Amino acid sequence: MLNINDNDCFVIAEAGVNHNGSFELAKKLIDAAVEAGADAVKFQTFKAEELVTEDAEMAGYQKNNTGKKQSQLKMLKELELSYKDFEALKKYCDKKGILFLSSPHTSDAVDFLDKLVPAFKIGSGDITNIPFLKKIAEKGKPVILSTGMSYMHEVKDAISALQGCEIILLHCTSSYPCPREDVNLKAMETLAKETGLQVGYSDHTLGIDVSLMAAKRGAVIIEKHFTIDNSMKGPDHKASLNPKQLKELIVRIKSKNYPNDEEIVLGSSEKKPTVQEIENAKVARKSVVALRDISKGETLSDINIGIKRPGLGLAPRFYYDIIGKKSTGKIKKDSYVKWNNLRKSDTK
Repeated sequence: MLNINDNDCFVIAEAGVNHNGSFELAKKLIDAAVEAGADAVKFQTFKAEELVTEDAEMAGYQKNNTGKKQSQLKMLKELELSYKDFEALKKYCDKKGILFLSSPHTSDAVDFLDKLVPAFKIGSGDITNIPFLKKIAEKGKPVILSTGMSYMHEVKDAISALQGCEIILLHCTSSYPCPREDVNLKAMETLAKETGLQVGYSDHTLGIDVSLMAAKRGAVIIEKHFTIDNSMKGPDHKASLNPKQLKELIVRIKSKNYPNDEEIVLGSSEKKPTVQEIENAKVARKSVVALRDISKGETLSDINIGIKRPGLGLAPRFYYDIIGKKSTGKIKKDSYVKWNNLRKSDTK
């Protein structure tokens, strides 16, 4: 998989969307990750129209960090790279001697990335997207699953959907940046005890010391956002490390130069979302929506309904229950599919 064992800590330099939609900037991020000594560099793969509805709002932190008030769709369109770009970035990573990873955010991206990545990294927003997880499981590759915004029962449901896959769980608090009092690093150990799986930490705090504490406490993977320049416009730059900080983090992890634990960071051992995560989940999670205008009496299928952000409608786990039912009336494109959209005879 990723040559990970309990005595090692694998560092993923999370470039994410900090390339701002620029292929050349993405290459510079790869160069910085190589220079820092990261084991892998990770991006995010999506087509904005397939990921989010037309009128989905940005999360509060996205508005704050970008200084803009626009739709999620418009923001994500500005942060897209093409599939050809990702194929070229994979080749560039191979040339530079660093592992290429990218999180798929849509079903189509899963099929595309299958030929490029040795393992699938799944973002926290898809932990309740059961159809998506099952599709990834069909690929038969190892999975790294972030668990931000989730309760333990949701983590266990996701593990069941990924049955047959080798899984590493990442504890995560999906706030950008994450306050130290919301880290709850003890919950990482709870994940290990409750599931019997290897665990790591996806870090959205400022600085490097929380990642170092996680590595000290047994994280087999540390994932950390980084950027070329924190002053750049974009949703994640402010909560990211600069190249110098990234290098320091990796040097200290590899040399096991750890700080003392802080009680405020260790926090609670209970795996549950923070107040801020509950708000962010409304934006980052997904719902069952109409992919196009649907007529009255039309049978719902994978042609006309799908799964997109935001998470304000029926959860993706109901997708299979809705397939094959007939609509009671018109459903506008990108609208949520609701139970009252279905004939009562179809929803016993």
